[in-house]
Amino acid sequence: MAPQSVYRRQLAKRLGELREEAGLTLAEVAARIEVHQGTLSRLENGDRGTTPVMVNSMLDCYGVQDPALREDILDLVRADRAQSKPWWRKYSTVLSPTRYDGYLALEASAVSMRSYQPMLVPGLLQTEEYAAAVIGGMRLDLTSRQVKPLVDVRMKRQAERLGGDSPVRFWAIIDESALSRQIGSPAIMRDQLQKLVDLHELPHVTVQLLPLACGAHPGFYGPFVLMSFPEPNPDLVWLELRKNSVYLEGQGDVDGYADVFDHLRALALSPPDTRARIEQIIRELPQ
Repeated sequence: MAPQSVYRRQLAKRLGELREEAGLTLAEVAARIEVHQGTLSRLENGDRGTTPVMVNSMLDCYGVQDPALREDILDLVRADRAQSKPWWRKYSTVLSPTRYDGYLALEASAVSMRSYQPMLVPGLLQTEEYAAAVIGGMRLDLTSRQVKPLVDVRMKRQAERLGGDSPVRFWAIIDESALSRQIGSPAIMRDQLQKLVDLHELPHVTVQLLPLACGAHPGFYGPFVLMSFPEPNPDLVWLELRKNSVYLEGQGDVDGYADVFDHLRALALSPPDTRARIEQIIRELPQ
């Protein structure tokens, strides 16, 4: 199961370190502050949140006197609790079946993202009409009325992550075949391609096109997203499947996908050449 937030991951790590520095076992702490040992175990594993009251009791047990350190730990508790009520909660009915809410929690905290997509324009870069056509075509289990909330989520994601004062650093590599596939009408495709051109003006967004001429490459295994978070949280890889989604945070997995991304980046057209190629594709679209 995906972690709820990077704040919870940081909190879990710091509390575990402080307990070990104090030379205490989970059983000893549980007995001293009168909570179940399993509760503390889940807390240190990042599987559950907590309250400032409980954390203050734990810090007292660990002999933490430094006011600044205590406040830093409590800030993590508050941040995690705030993020436990995200804007996408009202869409949980359509998000939960594929664990997409877990992805949104991670995306909301990422400072940079590297995405490879061989079949579609990445969700953060889609127009509303393109997104509706994609989701409607992929989710055969949904009615048109149920598609709209997912489109709304996608547009909200764009506003939150590509706009505002702290936008994510987003680097997308898109296979050229994705732009050759007509999604919706020619007008929808034209607007989508034009959006990709316009995105070149944003300093925190990089788009590269992987040309058909590059032949076989390691991206044939499928799409993926590499996410980076504030220190000390490790990078992870997100893989979206038809009925489920998974994340990988083992160093070997992350390094392997990072190597694939770097290889694809070297094969792809430069951002200026990508823009020129997309403009050419727009001109070739039927009127």
